[in-house]
Amino acid sequence: MKSLDKIPTTKIQRASKIFGVGAKVGVNYIKYYGQKLTGDSTEAKANLHENNASDIYEGLSKLKGSPLKMAQMLSMDQSILPKAYVDKFSLAQFSVPPLSAPLVRKTFFKTLGKYPEDLFDEFNPESSFAASIGQVHHAKKGAQSFAVKIQYPGVAESISSDLALIKPLALKVFNIKSKDVERYFKEVESKLYEETDYKREIEQSSEIAAKCAYLQNIKFPKMYPEYSSERIITMEWMDGKHLSELNETNTNPETAKKISQTLWDFYMYQFHELRVMHADPHPGNFLVNEQKQLIVLDFGCTKAIPSAFYDSFYKLTKQENINDPERFEELLWELQIFSKDDTDAQKNVVRSIFNQMLGMLCKPFNADEFDFSDSEFFTELAKIGDDLTKNTEIRKMSGNRGSEHFLYVNRTFIGLFSLLSQLKGGKIRTAITF
Repeated sequence: MKSLDKIPTTKIQRASKIFGVGAKVGVNYIKYYGQKLTGDSTEAKANLHENNASDIYEGLSKLKGSPLKMAQMLSMDQSILPKAYVDKFSLAQFSVPPLSAPLVRKTFFKTLGKYPEDLFDEFNPESSFAASIGQVHHAKKGAQSFAVKIQYPGVAESISSDLALIKPLALKVFNIKSKDVERYFKEVESKLYEETDYKREIEQSSEIAAKCAYLQNIKFPKMYPEYSSERIITMEWMDGKHLSELNETNTNPETAKKISQTLWDFYMYQFHELRVMHADPHPGNFLVNEQKQLIVLDFGCTKAIPSAFYDSFYKLTKQENINDPERFEELLWELQIFSKDDTDAQKNVVRSIFNQMLGMLCKPFNADEFDFSDSEFFTELAKIGDDLTKNTEIRKMSGNRGSEHFLYVNRTFIGLFSLLSQLKGGKIRTAITF
């Protein structure tokens, strides 16, 4: 994979890159309409998705930062985008074009005031993994091996301007009214700023690792603040396979079951006990070592869950409340899913849709055991999502429903369900035992 000698960092440079991607997409649509008129429309649509996915990913991977992070987030839910986009965008999880060795060296010195060889006996200038916000290098000092994560230049400084460029597209795609959208974008912006504050990540990782120490079959790398800064994190090097690699190579169903159970217990403990969640559950953030232990690598994106939101959200997952019309309506108001501007007819539509969707989505929370490898469960979820996109009544309404806290809590559970589906671990215990 070709490395990058520079990254666009100014607002003008980044805007021109995004507009360039838009121009390529426009050309792809012209080709699509031509092929549709003269050939197979299904093949034409498939080619359109392939071309758009490649062009969008190529452009965003050179930008890094917020736009690429958005692509990564979308790839976590395979029901949102066509497969061509999911396949391409999922590369943003841990396989994007890295910085070149000279740019790594320059970035390292600018951030820490020292070159890698001043701190380590060995430092591999070629990255081991490269994702949306930073890339990881292997280093050694004596017998100790380290993973050194270096943030891409200009990423933190461009968050606000990048989101301003992305915002008009999001308003159109997700049918959101601009007058009420600010709190959602503020939530995304605050999380992106947190992800680029590596000192905060060190503190967050150490705190959650200590609180989760009693959980079985899970490990966390040790952090080294003395070799870190706001833009560089040095941690213990952990050997293992990423979950995506494990899914491709594992032939032992007991291993899949063990890792699936560990993932579920880890997230349930965070949600119900800590009220802080690792909110970036994609395959690139987890390893499985030779002892079949789950290793959690990245705590850049975490979500603190306010008590009031937790109470209402938890109640909304319970089947008895979904089945109780009066209680269900109360919870829809508490979680801001109903709006004071809704007509009675609109409330009826929203109530019906959420009742159907939550009845299916919350099945794992209402069972002692659940099989996330059951394809029928995800097929039904995808069908509900497809029906929603085609519902003319919903399309007439604003898409901005629900508390801003839904953004990252929903993202976390969708990501978790996706990981468990890919692991194919069979039935696991989903009843809460702590």
